[in-house]
Amino acid sequence: MNNYPEVVMMGLGYIGLPTAALIAKNKVPVHGVDINPDVVETINAGKIHIVEPELDEAVENAVKEGFLKAGTNPVEANTYLIVVPTPFKDKNEPDISFVKAATEAIIPLLKKDDLYIIESTSPIGTTERMMNLIFEQRPELKNKLHIAYCPERVLPGNVMYELVHNDRVIGGINEASTNKAVDFYSKYIEGELHKTNARTAEMCKLVENSSRDVQIAFANELSLICDKADINVWELISLANRHPRVNILQPGCGVGGHCIAVDPYFIVADYPMESKIIGTAREINNYKSFWCAEKVKSSKMEFQLKHGRKPRIALMGLAFKPNIDDLRESPAKYIVQKVLQDANNEEYFIVEPNITSHKVFKLTDYQIAAEEADIIVFLVAHNEFMSLEITDEKQILDFCGVKK
Repeated sequence: MNNYPEVVMMGLGYIGLPTAALIAKNKVPVHGVDINPDVVETINAGKIHIVEPELDEAVENAVKEGFLKAGTNPVEANTYLIVVPTPFKDKNEPDISFVKAATEAIIPLLKKDDLYIIESTSPIGTTERMMNLIFEQRPELKNKLHIAYCPERVLPGNVMYELVHNDRVIGGINEASTNKAVDFYSKYIEGELHKTNARTAEMCKLVENSSRDVQIAFANELSLICDKADINVWELISLANRHPRVNILQPGCGVGGHCIAVDPYFIVADYPMESKIIGTAREINNYKSFWCAEKVKSSKMEFQLKHGRKPRIALMGLAFKPNIDDLRESPAKYIVQKVLQDANNEEYFIVEPNITSHKVFKLTDYQIAAEEADIIVFLVAHNEFMSLEITDEKQILDFCGVKK
């Protein structure tokens, strides 16, 4: 009997850890790998280092029952999942160095009939490039490994449910690889598993989030127009959406997160001449954050002229979307940074109810901030903000529809 785990999970972040916990919940031994020893220690203690509903209980039980262990190095297994970040270099060029490093770490461990799957968002052709890298170092494994790409498509805050119930797109380097990957996921996923090839699966992930980005850009552009036209954009969108074939999304202070704000660049970087709408949508959504920061700046100056003193300003929210602790690519965080760069001895209250501390910003309780501030700037529509009772003398800048 083999004494190695069934699955090695390369990366224990917002997707890797929930996926590892899901597999382990099904009584399948998982060895999770992370380069951060603090993350490894936390997980081996049955704790979690991120905020995600139901994840804490799943990890605690999986560790307690012995089906989930973590380490800083991979071990021999039958299935290897690559779930590491794919950040950007200069000029918004995607960086697959983490995918490459994770792959290189497991190459010495690979054996005949193993299954290798990339889940990390990747440029088109990455799966094929990793296949070539593996076979360059292990030519004896050519035509003996199963290699596939299967992107995650979950919503932070509901990951544990959506990992099980959402459909998945699975593309192998050949039909046998696709079928092997489908067999693997079918043990844990109740959603439909759609077979394709690796390149199409890679593109599907990028297109899904680029589509959302374009739709949000339309809503954000509307908000800019409505501000100049003295029209309530929230009322406008509500009325327009009464049309049976219109479904305009809600504007915000930009677009953030590790997917929608990032994935379009994977397409634009490789196909700059063909991706005009996608590229322009990115520009609009980035500009919206700058515009919001400028609105705060102008409101601050108007208050000082009117009242003869500097205002106290509450900046409400740092996360990239409501009710999560994830600050990656957050437009709200960018706006706070931009506003503070232009500060001139005003008093600021920075609020993020989903985290207890921040290494740069001093955080304030949301109720205290709303009570003390002269100008309240809603950047993220957290649930806590919805019930705030705000007196009429306070000035509100609502960029996310809290008080619509």
